[in-house]
Amino acid sequence: MASTTTGKRKGSACGEQGGGDGDSQSGKATRSSIPDLPEDILFRIHSLMPMREAARVACVSRAFFHSWRCHSSLIFNKDTIGLKRSACGENFDHKIDRILRNHSGCLKTFNIDYYGTSGFTGTSYFDRWLQIALKPGIEELTLVLSETKGKYNFPCSLLSDGVRNSLRYLRLRFCALHPPVELGPLRSLKSLYLWRVNITWNELECLISNSLTLELLDLISCPEIECLKLPCALQRLSALSVLACERLKVIESKAPNLSSLYLCGNWLDFSLVETLPIKELELQQTNLIRDARAKLPSLMPNIETLAIQSSREVVDAPMLPTKFLHLKHLTITVRSGAIVSRAYDYFSLVSFLDASPSLETLILDVTQRRMVHESIFADSQLRHMPEHRHGHLKNVKISGFNSAKCVVELTCYILKNAVSLECLTLDTIYGSRCDDQGEDNWCTPMTNGILMEIPWALLAIKTHIENEVPPTVHLTVLEPCSKCHANGLERVLSQS
Repeated sequence: MASTTTGKRKGSACGEQGGGDGDSQSGKATRSSIPDLPEDILFRIHSLMPMREAARVACVSRAFFHSWRCHSSLIFNKDTIGLKRSACGENFDHKIDRILRNHSGCLKTFNIDYYGTSGFTGTSYFDRWLQIALKPGIEELTLVLSETKGKYNFPCSLLSDGVRNSLRYLRLRFCALHPPVELGPLRSLKSLYLWRVNITWNELECLISNSLTLELLDLISCPEIECLKLPCALQRLSALSVLACERLKVIESKAPNLSSLYLCGNWLDFSLVETLPIKELELQQTNLIRDARAKLPSLMPNIETLAIQSSREVVDAPMLPTKFLHLKHLTITVRSGAIVSRAYDYFSLVSFLDASPSLETLILDVTQRRMVHESIFADSQLRHMPEHRHGHLKNVKISGFNSAKCVVELTCYILKNAVSLECLTLDTIYGSRCDDQGEDNWCTPMTNGILMEIPWALLAIKTHIENEVPPTVHLTVLEPCSKCHANGLERVLSQS
């Protein structure tokens, strides 16, 4: 299939011309010869194209022009609309409006995302757009708005019985969603994402209480939700994510297959989370380690994968008799910032190892933006814990490895007691690396404090770690890459 367009048309969508009559009004594009195929096959071919390509081919092919007006997937963002960086929100709205005015309204996917656009002009168009989009047969609806003084009041009256029967994916950002009690549930819904949406639990319950197909519920900064009481009717609900819902006081679940839970925010109180059959748990909060070690084994005894991210820790991990009997994969991130009230004893994380007899993978991030711990070179006398053999631990990675004595002690403990260990990776930086993402990416930027510590970390590995590595263990030491950090490291060392 060939088409001929001019440079001026590059980056634009057919809908920008308002749909036209199917001919190129500028005279700078010529029609392509399309094989004489049945209309349903042409429609099928067209529906498989990304939206921008579908619009472009409709501009130069009469055979595809009618199909464009019936295109079942409309995804509007700065990339698909072809906005330049200086383009304003009014231009974004205008292009969407021109396309929708010439569309048949038979949609399966309708996505509007204002992220990355400037000059958001408000919500005056939205009711009309949603009237076009929300028809029986719609499966995916995304409305990601920019922050304004008042949130857009989502028109729940458009959620007809037919729409509620077909809608499978709903994602809303910066809206108010207040469904009436008589509305009824979204019966076919599989995924629900609410980000900065004003909705109470009673209202949310109206939408999902009998959503027998719901699999994922994601709530971010929903200020009116004070409790979550998930009923047993949510038979397929497997993943729940709650981020920064500061008024949330309690989470209860009778959903029998809920196995993955992500909680983030300083509101988190373990005493308000009832015992759950969770297998995957991710927690993010300040000063979290002690409570996680003390309370999680009894609250969530079936955990197999646990990720904890904490900062500003004031209490070390306690040694306790309780166990994570099923835990196989553990990730702990305890980073210290530029202002540190105390030096956290990373060696205390041995408590998690000794409590996890089935552990197979351990990932630690012990990055310190400013070195406040006692260096192994100031006191090389290592502390020792009672021997505790770990027969399943195979892979360990420590990011942000440094010369802190407690970090070296923890590493030596692992090498001595993890009799099944196969791979140990010590990364002197943290975050992503350009080698992991392709040539056009860069490693995570590092502070001067981290860069200054790297030579000491490498020396600590050479003098205190390498000789402790058994011959059956493969040791990998990752240094700053030459592309991203070499110049910065040289600069920092020259100033020290």
